[in-house]
Amino acid sequence: MALAAAAVPASARVLAASGSWAAVERNSGRSCEALSRSEILARKGREQARATFSFDRSAARRGQLYLVLSRPARPGAKALLSVADQTFLLATRGNHAWSRGPDQEAAIMTAVRRATDMRVRVRDSAGRGFSDRYLLPGAPTAIDAAAAACAPGM
Repeated sequence: MALAAAAVPASARVLAASGSWAAVERNSGRSCEALSRSEILARKGREQARATFSFDRSAARRGQLYLVLSRPARPGAKALLSVADQTFLLATRGNHAWSRGPDQEAAIMTAVRRATDMRVRVRDSAGRGFSDRYLLPGAPTAIDAAAAACAPGM
């Protein structure tokens, strides 16, 4: 639960928390997120790596994965997300990475349900490889809670 609590923004209302994940509501209920921080704490002065699955009541986002990376990616680099036995190619810009569309997002959420961790691998601006690891206990519960709270028409 400590991992989930560390990732929850002060402006969000907690909907559910389980394992290392939490589901939160933002923007007066217009958006919801399932989120967690990476397994490793950021060094002092650095932004904490975190993962978020986002949902909008308008149905614009239905599980978009957004990652804050532990360091900036090399310009033009792609991030590889490994979940269970699947690998997904993510887009990057600076220290951000994100999923590439609804089909990929659905596949990632399905993989998360049967995995114990996920890892994103990227090359930094100096060309060195690095990875951020996320523990997945509680992720399905948080994803379901965020999706239900921001279901279109609710």
